Amino acid sequence: MIDRIRPILVTGGAGFLGSHLCDRLIEAGAEVICLDNLFTGSRANLAGLEGNPHFRFVRHDVTEAYDVPVGRVFNLACPASPVHYWADPVRTVMTSVAGAANALEVARRYGATVLQASTSEVYGDPLVDPQPESYWGNVNPIGRRACYDEGKRCAETLFFDYRRRFGSPIKVARIFNTYGPRMHPNDGRVVSNFIVQALLGRQLTVHGDGEQTRSFCYVDDLVDGLIRLMDSPNDVTGPINLGNPHEMTVRELALLVLDLTGSKSRLVERPGRDDDPQQRRPDIAKARDVLGWHPRTDLRDGLARTVEYFDRLLADPAVRQSVTVES
Repeated sequence: MIDRIRPILVTGGAGFLGSHLCDRLIEAGAEVICLDNLFTGSRANLAGLEGNPHFRFVRHDVTEAYDVPVGRVFNLACPASPVHYWADPVRTVMTSVAGAANALEVARRYGATVLQASTSEVYGDPLVDPQPESYWGNVNPIGRRACYDEGKRCAETLFFDYRRRFGSPIKVARIFNTYGPRMHPNDGRVVSNFIVQALLGRQLTVHGDGEQTRSFCYVDDLVDGLIRLMDSPNDVTGPINLGNPHEMTVRELALLVLDLTGSKSRLVERPGRDDDPQQRRPDIAKARDVLGWHPRTDLRDGLARTVEYFDRLLADPAVRQSVTVES
């Protein structure tokens, strides 16, 4: 339910996922404030909202305290791909932890419900298949991915401690691999990497043997899940998995991208990445039962829309020259 009196705050709202959420909230009639430092986000993602009287962009780093009268808070601010969080791992930890604390504080000040965009990475390299919310994970706390994995785990801890200590109304969503238009061409995620490489006629780089699995959820479906979770009763706190339970290997994804793009590129194997999860598949029984949610977009259809987006984006020579994905 939209708060008609106080605005909704979306931290990280200029990012891939956040910008789609801002669009959906504005379409529903909300007043939206987008808070973003543009470290990985882009004003271009918000182009359709520029000039809208119900939307306001504020450039701010969530690791610094802020005060915004709000009715609801979606805390999405954090680098979410290895390329970006490895670029500044300390900043990544601080964004996850201090950013969560600041979101919780502003929500507590105004009695607002606050939703944490957590991640499937809290499960690490799982020993359980599929991963239910009750699984505590298998995470290397001192590895290269820990800045993101442990940062998000600590953010979840803060959220539940605020609920126990202050009675804060909280929601925690564990987001599995999400894809779609507005992904950053250099973010290092497997979907964007493969599509960009295929469209540019470069080799598709597969880290490891390509038999590691992922489950891909289209961005529109994921945004629907976030809104349903925020709209759920106060006793529904989560964590709740949001993702597509359809599992496939990275190699299968690469072959599907080649088919959709018509590219003649070939696959080439590169060394595996540190602590790269070998299996990822969500158990979404709770999302189905509690939220009435499940992904609706067929992978082939969603990828086709994503290919179309990147095809338009790469038509700009400046964008093509800025692409740094491996060849």
